[in-house]
Amino acid sequence: MVNKENKEVILSVKNLDITFGRGKKAFKAIKDVSFDIYKGETVSLVGESGSGKTTIGRAIVRINPCAAGSIEYKGQKISGKMSHRKEKDLVRRIQMIFQDPAASLNERATIDYIISEGLYNFHHYKDEKDRVEKVENIIKEVGLLPEHLTRYPHEFSGGQRQRVGIARSIVMDPEFIVADEPISALDVSIRAQVLNLLKKFQKERGITYLFIAHDLSIVRFISDRIMVIYKGRIVEIAETEELFAHPMHPYTKSLFSAIPVPDPIIEKEKKLYVYEPDKVHDYSVEQPSLVDIGHDHFVYGSPSEIANYKKIRK
Repeated sequence: MVNKENKEVILSVKNLDITFGRGKKAFKAIKDVSFDIYKGETVSLVGESGSGKTTIGRAIVRINPCAAGSIEYKGQKISGKMSHRKEKDLVRRIQMIFQDPAASLNERATIDYIISEGLYNFHHYKDEKDRVEKVENIIKEVGLLPEHLTRYPHEFSGGQRQRVGIARSIVMDPEFIVADEPISALDVSIRAQVLNLLKKFQKERGITYLFIAHDLSIVRFISDRIMVIYKGRIVEIAETEELFAHPMHPYTKSLFSAIPVPDPIIEKEKKLYVYEPDKVHDYSVEQPSLVDIGHDHFVYGSPSEIANYKKIRK
């Protein structure tokens, strides 16, 4: 857990809007999103498919342009235009681990080249001996062998390919990693190994993560804080145990109700909570906003809803 007294904001997203298409076909995928991520912590962004999780992650690594608002990294604006030199430096510092390890690796390249590609592009090594050392060290650290470097991605399992994806990011010595559902395509037995690997690198290298996922039970294991997103808008932010103990927003409650219970009898009898915004909220009179209800717990709601949340969470 990050020490609140000494925390340093490494990434700040302010009033972010992301729009796809133009004119009548324009679709606002992200609506007025704001949050801070502190150095050395893991913040998870959770929501159902199509809620905008990956869209935000891709905006941070400058793949998706911002329609409004800004993204700042260590106090410097990184959204919008910047010099080639600054962009190059930023790409090295902020890396991304992709969801599908099969699709994100070049099938025609050896594992050695895949891991070395960033080193080549940014000349992040002194000489050939240094490059070879870096690649061999990182392949061992992710639990693979140096002899694997001459092989191709199709010769590996999904879990091994994801380890290659992690190695490709870590070899660049990044400070911040956007992990976009890095375990959703993996077998359940392999997921814990990959999560442990990410935690190991965080501990050893002080890496900060934005961990994108749709499964609340998994993010509990890895997160310091959790942000819940619904249809492009952040509806709740809280520390992990605070959120699990006191979920406030109806959408968050619906996500919790969908977590499977190991006991088949309880699982059969439990009631799923379906979030229907039109029945729960009336925003025609009062304007909603994201407000701290205490305990560093932020919830999106109208003034009357916020007053009710505060009453519940004293």
